[in-house]
Amino acid sequence: LSDAEGSIEGLERFDSPGKGRGLRVTRPFKLGELLFSSPAYSYVLSVKERGCLCEFCFTRKEGLARCGKCKKAFYCNVKCQKGDWAMHKLECSAMTAFGEKWCPSEMARLVARILAKKKVQKERCVSEKILLLGEMQSHVEDVDNEKREMNEADIAGLYQFYSKHLDMPDHKDLLTLFSQVACNGFTIEDDELSHMGTAVYPDVALINHSCLPSVIVTYNGTSAEVRAVQDMKPGDEVLISYIDLLYPTDDRNNRLRESYYFTCDCQECKSKSKVRSSQSDPIEPEVINNMVRYARKTIREFRASKNLLEMCEQNIDGAIRYGEKILKPYNRLYPPYSLNVSSMYLKLGRLYMGMERHSMGISAFKKALAIMEVAHGKDHSYLVELRKEMAQK
Repeated sequence: LSDAEGSIEGLERFDSPGKGRGLRVTRPFKLGELLFSSPAYSYVLSVKERGCLCEFCFTRKEGLARCGKCKKAFYCNVKCQKGDWAMHKLECSAMTAFGEKWCPSEMARLVARILAKKKVQKERCVSEKILLLGEMQSHVEDVDNEKREMNEADIAGLYQFYSKHLDMPDHKDLLTLFSQVACNGFTIEDDELSHMGTAVYPDVALINHSCLPSVIVTYNGTSAEVRAVQDMKPGDEVLISYIDLLYPTDDRNNRLRESYYFTCDCQECKSKSKVRSSQSDPIEPEVINNMVRYARKTIREFRASKNLLEMCEQNIDGAIRYGEKILKPYNRLYPPYSLNVSSMYLKLGRLYMGMERHSMGISAFKKALAIMEVAHGKDHSYLVELRKEMAQK
C-alpha cells in the first residue's frame, strides 16, 4: 500500500505473532485519546428502530419525516433523505410491492448495500485506508453446516427482495461476502447498548481481539471511533474485545471459536484463577444475564411509555433492585471503562430520576459520565444529552 492511500496517522499494519494481521501504534496515546475515526463502508438501520432514528445519520429524535413513497423510512430532513436515497432505493419500491411479506434479514440488507456500493465505488474509500473490504477474513472454509444454511437462506432472501436493483455476483462470491460480514460486521449501539443497526468498517476490522483490550470502539452517528482505554506506547498492539467479557474463560473461548474461529491466549485467559479467587460469592453469568435482560426489558417499556403513571411502580422498583445488584459483579468482572458498566449506571440513573430519586440518579449518572468521557470522548452528543439530563431537576 502506498502512503497516499494506505495510512492512518499514528498507526501501522503489522504481522501480529500468532494472530496474523494486526494494528499497532507508532506514537504514544493517552487514556481516552482518539486513535482514529472511521466512517462505515456500508451500514443499515435495524427495522425495529424505524421511526425512532433517522435512517441516514442515526439521530434519535421525535418528529422524523417519513419517506413519501414507502412510508417506512424516516429522516431528519430532506438533506438526510437525499443522502440515503442511493441505498434506500434498493428497498423503497420492494417494501411497497411485497408489503407484509418483505422480510430480508439485517445481514441480507447490509450485504445488498455493500453490493450496491461496490458497483459505484471503484477506488479505495475512506473506511479502507489500511484494509480493503475484499481483504477482510472470511473463514468461509471453516463455516459449519448450520451457518452455511443460514447464509444460503440469506442469499435466497437477497435474490427475492433485491434482484431488481442489484447485479448479483456468483454464488461462491456471495458466500464469501456473507462470511466476511459475519466475521467483521459491527453492531452499532446507543449509550444504553441498545442495537441500532449493523455496519462494516474494514479498517476497524483489522483490530485483533483480547480479553484485556487496549481500546474501545464506540459510535458517533454511523461512524466508528476507536479510543484508548489505557496509556499506550509506540509498538503496542491495538486490541478490542470481540465478545462480552462477563462469561468465564471457557465460555468466552467457545464463543470466539464459534464466531471467529480462534482461541484466545491473552494474559486474562492464561490466569483463569483471577476471577475464581476474586469471587468469594460467585454469581453465575446466566443469573447476571437474566437480570440484565429483565432490566433492559423494563427500561424499554419505561422509555416506550409516554406517561410514567402507566408504568407500574413496582416494576420500576424491581428493575432498580436488579440494577443495584448487578453493578457489584459488573464492576468487578468487567475491565475499567467498560460500556456494559456505564450503560447500567445510565439505566439505573434514568430509573431513579423517573422515581424522583434525584440525588441517587445524579450519583449514577456521574459514574456513567466518568466512563463515557473516556470511551466516547468528552464532546460526544451522548455526553451533551447526559449533562442536560443531570441539570434537569
